[in-house]
Amino acid sequence: MSETLHFRPSPTRRGFSLIELMIAVAVMAVIVAIAVPTYQGTVRKSRRAEATASLTAIMQAQERWRSNNPAYCTELTAAPTDDPAGLGQSDSTSGGYYTLALSNVGANGYTVTATATAGKSQAEDGDCATLRIRMNAGNINYGSASGWDDAASRKCWAR
Repeated sequence: MSETLHFRPSPTRRGFSLIELMIAVAVMAVIVAIAVPTYQGTVRKSRRAEATASLTAIMQAQERWRSNNPAYCTELTAAPTDDPAGLGQSDSTSGGYYTLALSNVGANGYTVTATATAGKSQAEDGDCATLRIRMNAGNINYGSASGWDDAASRKCWAR
C-alpha cells in the first residue's frame, strides 16, 4: 500500500498589508495636495463673474445717467430720487465677496472698482482680488490690482 501525501494549500490571505495601505494613503495625499488648490482656484475664478456682473450693471446705470445729465453720477448707492441723486446700486456684490466703489467721476469718465472683501477666500485671489473698469472719453479699459490692460489683468477678465 502506498501512502499518498496530501498537501493542503496554505490559507488564502485576505486584506492588505501595512505597506500596501501606507502606499495607498501616500498616493491619496499627493492627489489631494494637487486637487484642493486647483479646485479653490476654479472657485475663485467663478466668483469673479459676480464682480464682473456688478461692474457691468454699474456701467449700464452710469450710461443711463449720463444720457440725461451733463456728467456721470458720483453717488453709487443713493436712489435716483434722493438728494443728491444716485445710481441706486449696491456697494457690494450679491454674494458679498466684493465691495464696489466709484472714483474719478467727471463729465468724460469714471472708474468703478470691485475689491475682494477681507476675510473671505476671494481676498486670496492675487492680482484679481481687485477688478476695475475705467471709462475715459468713450474708451473702456479693464484692469486689476496690477494695472490696466496688462497680461495679469487680461487673465483676471478672461472667461
